[in-house]
Amino acid sequence: MDVVVVESPAKAKTINKYLGSGYVVMASYGHVRDLPAKDGSVKPEDDFAMTYVTDPKSTKHLGEIAKALKGAKHLYLATDPDREGEAISWHVLQALQDRGATRGVDVKRVVFNEITKNAVVHAIQHPRELDMDLINAQQARRALDYLVGFTLSPVLWRKLPSARSAGRVQSVALRLICEREIEIEAFKAQEYWTIEIDFLTAGGGKLTARLTGMDGRKLEKFSLASQAAAEAAAARLAAAFGFRIAEVVTRPARRNPFPPFTTSTLQQEASRKLGLSAKRTMDLAQRLYEGVDIGGETVGLITYMRTDGVQIAEEAVAGARQVIAEDFGKDYLPEAARQYKTKQKNAQEAHEAIRPTDLRRRPERVARHLDEAQLRLYELIWKRTIASQMEAARLERTTVDILSDKGDLGLRATGTVVLFPGFLRLYEEGRDDKIVNGDDEEDDRRLPKVAAGETLRREAVRPEQHFTEPPPRYTEATLVKRLEELGIGRPSTYASILSVLQERGYARLEAKRFIPEDKGRLVTAFLTGFFERFFAYDFTASLEERLDEITEHQIDWKEVLREFWLQFSRAAETQGVAPESLLSVKQAYENLDKLIGSRSDIITFVDQALGPHFFPENGAGRDPRTCPSCQNGRLGIKFGRNGAFIGCSNYPDCRHTRPLAVSNGEATASPADDGPKLLGLDPATGLPVTLRRGPYGHYVQLGEPVEKEKPKRASLPKTLPPDQVTLEAALRLLALPRIVGTHPETGKPITAGLGRFGPYLEHDKVYVRLASAEEAVDIGLNRAVVLIAEKLAKGPGRRRGPEPLRSVGDHPDDGQPIQVMAGRYGPYVSHGGINATLPNGVAPETVDLPTAIELLRERAARAPAKGARKSTARKTAAAQEKPPVEKAAAKQKPARKAAKKAAAAAPPEAAARPKRKAAGAGS
Repeated sequence: MDVVVVESPAKAKTINKYLGSGYVVMASYGHVRDLPAKDGSVKPEDDFAMTYVTDPKSTKHLGEIAKALKGAKHLYLATDPDREGEAISWHVLQALQDRGATRGVDVKRVVFNEITKNAVVHAIQHPRELDMDLINAQQARRALDYLVGFTLSPVLWRKLPSARSAGRVQSVALRLICEREIEIEAFKAQEYWTIEIDFLTAGGGKLTARLTGMDGRKLEKFSLASQAAAEAAAARLAAAFGFRIAEVVTRPARRNPFPPFTTSTLQQEASRKLGLSAKRTMDLAQRLYEGVDIGGETVGLITYMRTDGVQIAEEAVAGARQVIAEDFGKDYLPEAARQYKTKQKNAQEAHEAIRPTDLRRRPERVARHLDEAQLRLYELIWKRTIASQMEAARLERTTVDILSDKGDLGLRATGTVVLFPGFLRLYEEGRDDKIVNGDDEEDDRRLPKVAAGETLRREAVRPEQHFTEPPPRYTEATLVKRLEELGIGRPSTYASILSVLQERGYARLEAKRFIPEDKGRLVTAFLTGFFERFFAYDFTASLEERLDEITEHQIDWKEVLREFWLQFSRAAETQGVAPESLLSVKQAYENLDKLIGSRSDIITFVDQALGPHFFPENGAGRDPRTCPSCQNGRLGIKFGRNGAFIGCSNYPDCRHTRPLAVSNGEATASPADDGPKLLGLDPATGLPVTLRRGPYGHYVQLGEPVEKEKPKRASLPKTLPPDQVTLEAALRLLALPRIVGTHPETGKPITAGLGRFGPYLEHDKVYVRLASAEEAVDIGLNRAVVLIAEKLAKGPGRRRGPEPLRSVGDHPDDGQPIQVMAGRYGPYVSHGGINATLPNGVAPETVDLPTAIELLRERAARAPAKGARKSTARKTAAAQEKPPVEKAAAKQKPARKAAKKAAAAAPPEAAARPKRKAAGAGS
């Protein structure tokens, strides 16, 4: 019995059917080993020695594989055919060798680009050795990410409130998003006008032309810059006696089909046409690749979906040409098959493009075996592949030049006619944001048949006002495209890059476009200000090139690490260090900490770096930083417990604040962003009712603070947009919680309110959840009594405790496990009595150890968790706030009571003894 190891159980199930009873196919369930999230996992000072630890979740799976190997002759490592897959095979082998499970077993590597019977059997018959160049390229990437993350992330935690980890590639993508936002905020719209005229031809056709010249001068975009200029030109057109066609130019054109999908083009098209995120696209493609049950047989429907290649196998080309001939006819079949070559400079391993494994398997044939999303993605891949081998489209582009009777006014009409659709009959690529104001925007209008010298009858003259528009924010499709153009990232990384930016709260998707969050702006300003070279686009792209050189056996992987680390770790030079010596991560962290300085230095730097964007000149001669509330304070960027904000220098006398957003541009989130918005006066008290925005969203407030007494506030429900808040609505919210009435049976009050978990009713410690905030405001006594009776009729039930979902690993401070729990109000991570809720959109199964540690650190810093002892929360928060160089020392401090007893019992001279400093440093 031979053993085959793949990553996933779905893949194992499919392959097992192909190989038969002589093989047992088992799953490793992805990566089995990784660098533990603590200092020392990569040691630059020890020639970049890397310490891998087996994932506790993988121990069981490895044990089952080791058990199956007893008596086996061969072990085939059949993970995915790329760097990551090669590394997984190597880690599986290393873990099995540590167990002594491979003695006497012949170990081979097999790869296949598609999960079909022929491909799998062929791979087993033609095995090879593990490719250490691919493995070392993956190790180098992992080490680079670790070294940057574990050096910079602790600095971010100390210097920037609410900041999360700094990813090497994610930070560069975030920089793109933030710089685009700065472009948008700095953009000033410019007015311009165009004039179109409708003509009637001699044959009765309609022709629309645009004014392009006056008095022998070509009109540029801003030649008609005002309404007066446009109306004057329109008046001349209306007064012209006649118009004739001066010239008709017809040019034939061909449009060739697009190549089959690569990973990035698939993600872009799925975003444009199907509205899918990059992560969702890759999840669906993974399922189609691993196999779908079709008529009792599990079949892989597409080839491997992480690739830069655009070429496809000869048998696939032949299959596509056969389908074209059958479905569309010979007119749509070119004489010779089309060959594609990748244009990307650093294309990864030479895999095929993404295509169906059998092109005769048309979408309608598999429709009943797939869910809607899978079918739409499969259809997209099938159409793109077939279209790539179809005949080119033949077009006719026509330009008609028109002159007035005096020849002083020139107009032009353009249009395109499709003479033969070719591949366009099946597939046309989606378009990114159009250049709305560009002169090269394609005009596909159909033109009537006209000839030079023909006279035209003028009909309507239409001046139209336009304004230039800022560059559009990035969508997932355009951001992936830009990253690929810059040579940043690789097929396996794009989906995770976009996901991490959102999970860490650095950017959000709004209307399918990326908008940087406050903390994202801060992190970008921080990293580009202090480490501009290492987060520059060309530097990141050059690192990708070096990783590719490792793959191609052109350079040693540790040489790449050595080059990078010598530059990165010496951002601040230390005295007495040899020029070529390699600093440890601990030493590098200390260097960076000294370089950056105190938090006040960071505030000053960020305020200077971002100030021009958040306080733009208003053109009125008034200082944009003048506080609108006290009129003599100066606005600046401040740091608070919940992140950055804009506040007044006269605090605490002036408490004016607003979110970190541009005060008079598109970035302003709501009318309340420029400070409190007065809604009116409360008739009962005469106090002002204002709409404000705080760190947790918008709220309404009654009055202002009086000494230490806080004014009454009420949060806006999600169903009420800030721009729709009226005085009446605000007063109704401020009236909560309110007494609905007295229960007729118990004589006790029934209260309606808005709580932490939404609107509710409360009666005698019985709580009933309401459907909306409006119901809490409007509900009457009779309805409230009915809802309470229904709740009591259901009985209290047996409340179950939270259930553990999975363990993400051991905490580096105490070695105790961190678990993801299923709580009453959603999943959370738990450790040492501290519970941290998972952010919106973060699935429990995606939480890794560094993310869990950061969530727990943030939760501990805010307040003790419910049910946890204050001392435990305080100690945990203090330990996690310390930088790596102090953590090990913190671990060795005795408990408070024990320390007092020891001090009392110790001889006097013991007090003068210095404490021994810990040698290690955690993260």
